[in-house]
Amino acid sequence: METIQSRSGQGRVADAPSGHWVYRILPTVLWPYAQLARWDRPIGWQLLLWPCWWSAALAATAHARAGDTLMSLMPSPWHLLLFFIGAVAMRGAGCTFNDIADEDIDMKVERTRSRPLPSGQVSRRQAWAFLILQALAGLVVLLQFNSLAILLGIASLVVVAIYPFMKRITDWPQLFLGLAFSWGALMGWAAAFGDIDAPALLLYAGSILWVIGYDTIYAHQDREDDAIVGVRSTARLFGDNTRIWLIGLYGGALMLFASAYATAEVPMPALAGLLAAGAHMVRQIRTLDIDNPDQCLRLFKSNNVVGWLIFLGLVGGGLWVALKPMV
Repeated sequence: METIQSRSGQGRVADAPSGHWVYRILPTVLWPYAQLARWDRPIGWQLLLWPCWWSAALAATAHARAGDTLMSLMPSPWHLLLFFIGAVAMRGAGCTFNDIADEDIDMKVERTRSRPLPSGQVSRRQAWAFLILQALAGLVVLLQFNSLAILLGIASLVVVAIYPFMKRITDWPQLFLGLAFSWGALMGWAAAFGDIDAPALLLYAGSILWVIGYDTIYAHQDREDDAIVGVRSTARLFGDNTRIWLIGLYGGALMLFASAYATAEVPMPALAGLLAAGAHMVRQIRTLDIDNPDQCLRLFKSNNVVGWLIFLGLVGGGLWVALKPMV
């Protein structure tokens, strides 16, 4: 489906890939809801998911000792599944709320005016109903965890609710996105131990810096339109100094992640994944062209690779402890 959606007709949103399964499989009546939830742009729920999975893997390998069973050193498959479903549901709910709050802004920005609300494909009442439905799905998932994880999940809604309005009042809306998108770094640890300890807090802080970094790259796509309509962002704030800021943000994230590993006493091989993730971050910084929107989007999406590298490093560390006696 190559047609870009507008008030004159249905189609895909401007920054969704053509030929996506949403447009090939779903009936057209469901397209606006899939677009509100960003099912046609999965990178959002993927980036929301990674801090959850990192935290679950960090908890599983924390203080690992020879003789621990393989299953005890692996993150709970049940928790990983719940975090996956929850990430899709809550990212969708958050995006729907963001679209409701930003309808007036989205109409003025080239990349976003094809979204369902500004293009007239769905009403505000329908969007609110869909938001509630997704939030209920997230609640069902949340109730499968222990009491601390449930309380943390409910508390996260405060940050989620205020984020869409931050671009109007501060140059640091990416910080608030980081607070929201990194919340899973606390959730995975709490789900495993029923407590919040230093490793989870360090992982959370590192993830916040990572999110600010990658969302700054993303925001450079809309820098000129944002300046016209008065939307503020770290992309506009950093400008030509973005590379320098990314060095600090990504470097700080890696140091905090390493500190989380050290505090949790995870197996040393887990650092291999962190080093590989660091190399990928360096590549992003070296190749970044803030005046090339297509490249900014590609580099932003490539952070899913960072997520995989860190997660697989932690899982690999657990495997190394479990299998080392057999070597």
